[in-house]
Amino acid sequence: MKLDDDDFTLFGLPEGFALDAALLDRRWRELQREVHPDRFAADGAAAQRIAMQWAVRVNQGYQRLKDPLKRATYLCERRGAPIDAERNTAMPQAFLMQQMAWREALDEADDETSAQALADQVAQHEAAAIKRLGVLLDEQGDAQAAAAEVRALMFVARFRQDIDNRLEALQP
Repeated sequence: MKLDDDDFTLFGLPEGFALDAALLDRRWRELQREVHPDRFAADGAAAQRIAMQWAVRVNQGYQRLKDPLKRATYLCERRGAPIDAERNTAMPQAFLMQQMAWREALDEADDETSAQALADQVAQHEAAAIKRLGVLLDEQGDAQAAAAEVRALMFVARFRQDIDNRLEALQP
């Protein structure tokens, strides 16, 4: 195990979008026990600093792998298709039209029922897009198309937050 190992190697998992979440959780707990700085208290400050670096590295890898969008981003970048969301904002016209329709629906959602219906619709769209990511990354090996899907899902995640804010505002 090396500090600069990729996340999949670090956790002893095969590289791919589909992964066993229970195995990831188990490996994370095992690694945390191995590298926890408290285990190195008697070994001095230098050993504790190294252990802290390891603990941070393990946590970062775990956070990246457990979240489907972060995992897809990581895989795209590893496969030469950086997301580059700050500069690459081009989206297919159909997706932009969908976004506009959702925004209008959110603007018109003046009760909890209509806002929740929109939330459910967006959640279904998001679940289908995550399934597409799995196919693109694991079956088709198309990191470029997966990167475009990740960028779209980033928009969806931000919009989902807007819906959550609206639902919160509609609470009595």
